[in-house]
Amino acid sequence: MNIVTPKRFTIDEYHRLIELEFLQESDRIELIRGELIQMVAKGTPHTVCGSILCRQLDRLLGDRAVIRGQDPITLPNQSEPEPDVAIARGKDEDYLPHHPYPEDIFLVIEISDSTLNYDQTTKLEVYAEAGISDYWIVNLNLRQLERYSQPYQTAQGEYNYLSKQISLPHKSVAIPGFEDVLLDLSRIFPTVVSA
Repeated sequence: MNIVTPKRFTIDEYHRLIELEFLQESDRIELIRGELIQMVAKGTPHTVCGSILCRQLDRLLGDRAVIRGQDPITLPNQSEPEPDVAIARGKDEDYLPHHPYPEDIFLVIEISDSTLNYDQTTKLEVYAEAGISDYWIVNLNLRQLERYSQPYQTAQGEYNYLSKQISLPHKSVAIPGFEDVLLDLSRIFPTVVSA
């Protein structure tokens, strides 16, 4: 009996598809556990929040870290997601030879509205499995920040985070790796302004 199985790609094969121009930037594809995943188009609130968040983090951290917006990170579980924001060690030029690895990353942030369930399950598991120490979800639907830390593996072999904290928009939170720096959450949740 023949069983149909999907073709899974290694990170090297994925990079080769990009080099051969089989995959284009405009395709909006990311590699998750060896599968090519079509990313969802971003709505206006998502885009505005991402822009504000990157600008705030850049102002707060300056040259102390690299702020990457929607750029790939390379994970050992055959994944190369493109989180909305990643804060990495060093300087931009350090990532000319390769995208940041888990040990390079202080924090990964996903901005979620229509992708909330995916970000709270699949993405969370992929980041926890890779040992990403801190993962945040900017939950636009509930206007709150979900902060996950302390990745671990359950007895059943599943990956998750031991700690989950919810922060509301009127709070300020310390940025992992930069506990002396506070991010004012009221600045990152976009509000509709009446004309």
